[in-house]
Amino acid sequence: MTTLNWFSILIITLLAISTGLQWWLTSRQIRHVQAHRPAVPADFAADISLADHQKAADYTVAKARFSRFGILLDAAWLLAITLGGGMAQLHAVLGQWISSPLWHAVATVVSLLLLQSLLQLPFSLWRTFRLEARFGFNRMTLPLFLVDMVKGAALGAVVGIPFLAGALWLLQSMGAYWWLYVWLAWLGFNVLMLSLYPTFIAPLFNRFKPLEDDGLKARIHQLLQRCGFASSGVFVMDGSRRSSHGNAYFTGFGQNKRIVFFDTLLERLNPEEIESVLAHELGHFKRKHIIQRLIWMFLMALVALAAAGWTLQQAWFYQGVGLAQVDTSLGLFLFFCIAPLFTLPLAPLSSHFSRKHEFEADAFAVEHASASALVSGLVKLYRDNASTLTPDPVHSLFHDSHPPAAIRIAALHAARG
Repeated sequence: MTTLNWFSILIITLLAISTGLQWWLTSRQIRHVQAHRPAVPADFAADISLADHQKAADYTVAKARFSRFGILLDAAWLLAITLGGGMAQLHAVLGQWISSPLWHAVATVVSLLLLQSLLQLPFSLWRTFRLEARFGFNRMTLPLFLVDMVKGAALGAVVGIPFLAGALWLLQSMGAYWWLYVWLAWLGFNVLMLSLYPTFIAPLFNRFKPLEDDGLKARIHQLLQRCGFASSGVFVMDGSRRSSHGNAYFTGFGQNKRIVFFDTLLERLNPEEIESVLAHELGHFKRKHIIQRLIWMFLMALVALAAAGWTLQQAWFYQGVGLAQVDTSLGLFLFFCIAPLFTLPLAPLSSHFSRKHEFEADAFAVEHASASALVSGLVKLYRDNASTLTPDPVHSLFHDSHPPAAIRIAALHAARG
């Protein structure tokens, strides 16, 4: 057990605040959704049945209750690897077999990540095969689940371990400004992954085929021309193999951009609604939201690594996180483990900007497609995905990247006039 110093006490205090805040927000969500369960909101009464509204309420409450286990597990895990001495003990054990300081640190970090994944595995199984299945969303089979898990682990090993080793080598070799070199490497790594994901990584997990509906293809082609958007193709993904939830998204970077529809989404929406949903996604691109988010992510990573560069020079940090000796490689990992405790107050700010982008993308869609079709398409997605129409405002402020349904639809009705 670690001897506590002032930084240890700060970690315990922030962890208690963070855990308590997340539990309180979850409790608010449960109470608020249950209180509005008996009746469909008036603005949706014509389109969503009481049974569908209550299913969404029950699904939201079930997910919120289930998330409490994750809140407690995350808190226990952080305490175990820091103040509980878990990382230090694992590092000492692995040191009996690995002499290289670099690969000793890599083995410790990878072992911790594997252990964390194993601890989370029962929760993932329960969420998929009990919670999602209970509400009729799961289509995943156990063999497919296991295959996905093995593929994910293999991909993490092939891609993640070399990058981790490279980052720790830079940390150990580049002196006081190691953090700048690590940031540049991380920047390049992310750009590479954005470029490779559509054609090399995503097909490892899903099947993609070109959109075959000629009428819909013509409609989409006209929309792309109106919006001045060039892509490498429009594809349909077999999302129905795993879930009945529907979605659409852009992926890729530069000339490798793709438009991807879940097959489940194409089954539910008519061509005009699909066009309007795509116009919303195009709005994110044309309003440069994706670039803005990437720049923000890169800047925050630079700030975090610079902060880590200073923090890892302080002896109190290592004692505070449960390391008896100064080890910058392990310290960097633990720095990013505790960083969310310090950045939690930024969550509402992040949600605010994300919602602002959603409103702007909706406004773009109204300019280039049918507002009424976007409204009807969104209402169908709310209904079919069992998305609650009545989230708690405070919980939503912290956790929801999209505006609540009532506010978003009201804005679209106002734009439609």
